[in-house]
Amino acid sequence: MTEATQRIARITLDEHTVVRRSPEIERERAAAIADLVHSNHFSPESGLIGPFDVHLATTDGRLRIEVAAPGDAARETLALPLRPFARIVKDYFLVCESHAKALRSANLAQVEAIDMGRRGLHDEGACLLTDSLAGKIALDHDTARRLFTLICVLHLKAAAHGFGAHPRS
Repeated sequence: MTEATQRIARITLDEHTVVRRSPEIERERAAAIADLVHSNHFSPESGLIGPFDVHLATTDGRLRIEVAAPGDAARETLALPLRPFARIVKDYFLVCESHAKALRSANLAQVEAIDMGRRGLHDEGACLLTDSLAGKIALDHDTARRLFTLICVLHLKAAAHGFGAHPRS
């Protein structure tokens, strides 16, 4: 298995019953997907060979990661509980709101401080995701960070349907 095969080639999110997302969240989602497809390491421990099509969804308070090999010849699905991510996701959305407000007020020192906090939350979420996937999927840190961003976006949908804490609660 080479780096060229053990990667995500395409990623999609479950867009059924999507809740309305702010322009900032949509920009974060689009950037995470673009960056992820451009550069990532994603290697299922099952030995599945990529590059992969990955679909992320939330069902019954769980994150569902569907991994398909080229030509849909082989696929697997992993499920992780969303609850361990709830506090970090909540904090992430609070920091994003603060970041947007600081940008509007043009307070550069405040924007930089908030951005440091946002990066810290991304790192914490990435570590939690990497630990949660240990023994199932090997990821590099940047891939885990981008996937965490997408988990945050999906968490909005899950929270709106009663699965997990709402980001503002």
